[in-house]
Amino acid sequence: MLKEKIVIVISGPAGSGKTTYAKRLAEKLGLRYFSAGNIFRKIAKEKGLSLVELSKLAEKDYSIDLEIDRRTFEEARKGNVVIDGHLTAWIVKELADVAIYITAPLMVRVKRIAERDNKPLREAYYETVRREFSQRKRFLEIYGIDVTDTSWFDLIINTEKYTIDEVYEIIEKAVLKALGKEA
Repeated sequence: MLKEKIVIVISGPAGSGKTTYAKRLAEKLGLRYFSAGNIFRKIAKEKGLSLVELSKLAEKDYSIDLEIDRRTFEEARKGNVVIDGHLTAWIVKELADVAIYITAPLMVRVKRIAERDNKPLREAYYETVRREFSQRKRFLEIYGIDVTDTSWFDLIINTEKYTIDEVYEIIEKAVLKALGKEA
């Protein structure tokens, strides 16, 4: 039996695989799943904006990020959750039992995004680069967080050279070990 109020966070850039692994881990461990990115997408849809457009708006209106991060922190406080999001790990750092950073090279991620969203590669590239620039700028301005500093994560994994199952096995083993359980 896992301890009560477990909080596992998975952060990383778009197209790295955060959602895939967070959902799978939540299901395996019997935890809730929460996505900060889904909140951002919901706000974009409600406002009739693309993700890039909402990112531009968020550069001027910090209340967007602050609301997403407030909701994310509240979900972490409830416990028994796997949370994914670009900034999530930094926001709930003090509540996290395990923090995982998922990454892959830019063009690998762009190809995944283009496939997932059924977009031309050039469009996916532009949107990804623009969003990441906007996010890095906002997170530094709002919180003083440099998202390129991943030195404190419990596990950092590049998903480029492994299958989804291979990456998941690494994550699951690391999480169980960190929680004092063996795989």
